[in-house]
Amino acid sequence: MNSLLEKLDSLVARFEEVSTLITDPGVIADQQRYVRLTKEYKELEDLMAARKEYADLLGNLEEGKDLLVNESDPDIKEMAREQVAECEERIPALEDKIKLMLVPKDPEDSKNAILEIRGGTGGDEAALFAGDLFRMYAKYCETKGWKLEVSSSSEGAVGGFKEIICSVTGADVYGTLKYESGVHRVQRVPATETQGRVHTSAATVAVLPEAEAFDVVINEGEIKWDTFRSSGAGGQNVNKVESGVRLRYNWKNPVTGETQEILIECTETRDQPKNKERALARLRTFIYDNERRKYDSDIANRRKSLVSTGDRSAKIRTYNYPQGRITDHRINYTIYNLNAFMDGDIQDCIDHLIVAENAERLKESSL
Repeated sequence: MNSLLEKLDSLVARFEEVSTLITDPGVIADQQRYVRLTKEYKELEDLMAARKEYADLLGNLEEGKDLLVNESDPDIKEMAREQVAECEERIPALEDKIKLMLVPKDPEDSKNAILEIRGGTGGDEAALFAGDLFRMYAKYCETKGWKLEVSSSSEGAVGGFKEIICSVTGADVYGTLKYESGVHRVQRVPATETQGRVHTSAATVAVLPEAEAFDVVINEGEIKWDTFRSSGAGGQNVNKVESGVRLRYNWKNPVTGETQEILIECTETRDQPKNKERALARLRTFIYDNERRKYDSDIANRRKSLVSTGDRSAKIRTYNYPQGRITDHRINYTIYNLNAFMDGDIQDCIDHLIVAENAERLKESSL
């Protein structure tokens, strides 16, 4: 018996069970459980479709081989030969696809993300590069049909950003952008350089899964809110209406056990309730990220993937302007289309990172 087909057959009973559960009024009433089960149903449904296709191909292969041995009619034999060749060509690719589907997914991958870009070493030039990275991601998000919203930013003295924090919403955002976490290094002649010398500077990118309401328990009654008037450009309204919000919350760190005060300000919109909503989302994400770090350190020894560890101290990519070159150091990926890359054409690099991580995941699993 084919071991991969056996594995798929063993999931049929669970698929039928989940199909029944998601129509149960008691389950539908428990929103958290219902969301979890509908996600599992979708994954199992995809596996069941792959199981049918795989079983059909194996059956057709067997039938074709049988006809080649037992049939004397040359036309039927020729059709059988084509059938066998087609099945033998399609089966290995489908087996690889099924093996990947059977490897447990990172439950975070389907989440929205918080994207944080900070100018690192290199002063004004680092801030300008952080601005270039933000533009690159903004254009990439546009091509994916994702929505990018700036939560807060601090501009550099000559342009760009010392720091910019955004939320990105859409399909599988975190699972795609998580590979961007790390130190991005740039080599170029800065706009501020008079001698024409190439400088090296850096910016750090952090991609965090956005926390959903039920991931983090926050006692909203304990949040202290202040409102204040926004400052800066924005027309007549800006200094007259108290639309800016400041949130203070005492949170117990799960690693140290100490209680610390979290302070978050939000001034993005002129609508105070919207600013409150965004400040709350950032509070949830901050707490979630800290609690996840504890979880990550617990499983770090088990999960040896070098691709998406999200280690923010690791230099992951170099952008060399004189040579028009991009190099991703994790997978020795080098291309010479820097202008297109900085215009958001980064999918090919991400695809190579996904392939590299999937190869590692398959190696770690017993499939």
